[in-house]
Amino acid sequence: MRRADAAEQRVTEDSPALEVMTDLALIDAVRVSSNVPIDAALEQMKDSGVRLLFVASSGDELLGVITSRDIESEKPMRLQQETGLTRADVLARDIMTPRDSLEVLKLEDVRRARVGDIVATLKNMGRQHAIVVDAAGGGMRVCGLFSTTRIGRQLGVVLEVAETARTFSEIEAALR
Repeated sequence: MRRADAAEQRVTEDSPALEVMTDLALIDAVRVSSNVPIDAALEQMKDSGVRLLFVASSGDELLGVITSRDIESEKPMRLQQETGLTRADVLARDIMTPRDSLEVLKLEDVRRARVGDIVATLKNMGRQHAIVVDAAGGGMRVCGLFSTTRIGRQLGVVLEVAETARTFSEIEAALR
């Protein structure tokens, strides 16, 4: 996704959630190949002004997502210790969240939601981003994205969301 050039409209917690969703029919998602080293992926994020990249196969199939938090977390170091890889050898596919593990919101629910509902959902999920899928027709097409950074800008506040540990090693690291 590319950062919108136009000024984002101000919203309130009671505004429709669609007003803060990045609509991927209007804005291209920023993608990275699954074979890209994580530091190159982080540089691409900085260049694009985003903190999440869609990880795609060479055939442009969505494989998962990678965030700046993934890259800057202990995930790469833990992988290096387990496999003997150097940091330069750690690829986006190695630390991304796979497509089948993504927590998603359904577009039909988002259409009825308010901005405050999305903020509460992100906080409950312990995530900076939420992917929106359109389940119409039996498929699961990615159609949108919520970002706490964008929502905060539009609300005129800083939204802090503590990342939730999902695995035992992440819980262990959080306790250190």
